[in-house]
Amino acid sequence: MSDGVSEATYVGVIYPQYIDHMGHMNVQFYVALFDQATWILFDRVGLSLLYFTSHARGMAALEQHIQYHREVFAGTVVTITSEIVSVFDKTVRFRHIMRDHAEIAATCDMVGAHLDRVAHKAIPFPSEIHTNLVARSTESKDGRMMSP
Repeated sequence: MSDGVSEATYVGVIYPQYIDHMGHMNVQFYVALFDQATWILFDRVGLSLLYFTSHARGMAALEQHIQYHREVFAGTVVTITSEIVSVFDKTVRFRHIMRDHAEIAATCDMVGAHLDRVAHKAIPFPSEIHTNLVARSTESKDGRMMSP
């Protein structure tokens, strides 16, 4: 992690095919880029493809809230940084921040649940993964936000 809380989880260029008839990046591509950042963040805490396939586990999005702060255009290089906000037994709340250079273009707050893919239900995170998530969390033990 770059500052103990947030870390870069995606860097890429915005291609012309991402642009809609209004001349800026279409909302579907914000979702796609935030999704890519999610899987990189998850992999770093142990929620990897190997873990999912070897344990019949998965993750499901329960909530997603995107705020658009400024337009993004073709040719722009964006960076997404991500942070774990809070961790519970079966769920994790996390945030992505997309930047066009230093300016915030969009933010995405999400909640994901850890799943048993055989039973089709949410289950607690294994202790090692829970520990990894908590170690990266920006929320203190009493539920207040810590300063980055």
